[in-house]
Amino acid sequence: MHSLEIKNLNVSIEDQPILKDFNLTIPKGEVHALMGPNGTGKSTLAKVIAGHEDYEVTSGSIELDGQSILGNEPDEISQAGLFLAFQYPLEIPGVSIANFIRAAKQSRLEEGNTLDAVAYYKELYEKMDALKIDRKFTSRSLNEGFSGGEKKRCEVLQMSMLEPKYCIMDETDSGLDIDALKIVSEGVNLMRGPDRGFLIITHYQRLLDYIIPDVVHVMFDGRIVHSGNAQLAHELEAKGYDWVKETFASPTVQ
Repeated sequence: MHSLEIKNLNVSIEDQPILKDFNLTIPKGEVHALMGPNGTGKSTLAKVIAGHEDYEVTSGSIELDGQSILGNEPDEISQAGLFLAFQYPLEIPGVSIANFIRAAKQSRLEEGNTLDAVAYYKELYEKMDALKIDRKFTSRSLNEGFSGGEKKRCEVLQMSMLEPKYCIMDETDSGLDIDALKIVSEGVNLMRGPDRGFLIITHYQRLLDYIIPDVVHVMFDGRIVHSGNAQLAHELEAKGYDWVKETFASPTVQ
């Protein structure tokens, strides 16, 4: 099956349950948005899918195109076709953007094959131009001294160069002004297609004005409690999240 499928996932940290019988399927070709109040487990979900070691998975499964990725190392999950854009990208002094992305692409080639340098830089510059990233950035250390918008554009650049099967974007709109938001959204929209699925995790509706989702999910208390079309994001913006808490706070709701 061509999807990212999460079934009955239960996750804890320091014996505190965070995800509770969580279920979600993202078929290739679809963009799903995950919204909800702070502290409901949205970022935990992203980290667990990507293989973060701090979380204890007590039960459930995560499959990418029918293959289990649960328990795999982050680099194995990445090479299987998953990309996670972080809410707070790390700075890596001494490693240039160009060399970082080149090493990541090289690692995906079969042993003995080498990335063609001319073709690599041609592709890199084309995608930098599309994201309105100055070509001088290729020699800068990854994210070091970058503004919030520059870091997020750099994340989208990495994503577009690695061409993953599934992209998870963890609050990519955090800290972005409207111009950076538009540029990042354009980069994501250029990557949309039948062979790629997206999970856009966001607290606010404004990002979804530019990246129109196929499905919007509302998360509360460690599980998805409501799903709908793109209009649901506008309803959440108008109502706020209090109605979610009031409606779904009962422990009897599944």
